[in-house]
Order: sequence, then structure tokens, then C-alpha cells
Amino acid sequence: MKQIGINTDYITLGQFLKLSDCISTGGQAKFFVVDTKIEVNGQAENRRGRKLVPQDVVTVEGFGQFEVVSS
Repeated sequence: MKQIGINTDYITLGQFLKLSDCISTGGQAKFFVVDTKIEVNGQAENRRGRKLVPQDVVTVEGFGQFEVVSS
């Protein structure tokens, strides 16, 4: 599991996808969450505005599993 560090209280799923190199630009997030199976803590998620906090586990089909951590 890869760890993605954030230095704020939370990060949106769209920002997270860019930070984790699943997408190259933030504009791709809208379409990516519709076309790709994404789970947050085992629950399906398709809202790019979903707030992620440290200790959340995100699974992105084709990219792997990530954990949000405080940096």
C-alpha cells in the first residue's frame, strides 16, 4: 500500500487522484471517477469532492491501494 502525505486536515478525492499520479490534471477527475472503480474505506465512491482524511484507505482500480497520512 502506497502512502500519500497531506499537510492539511483533508484533501478532496479529485486532488488526491492527481497527487497519487492516477491522473495528470485536475480536470480529468470528473471523468475518471465516473469511468473507474474507486473505493474509500471499502465503500464505492464517485464524488470527486469527497473529503479524505488521514487514515482513509483509497483503492483505485488499475492503480492500487493508497493510505492518506499526515505529513
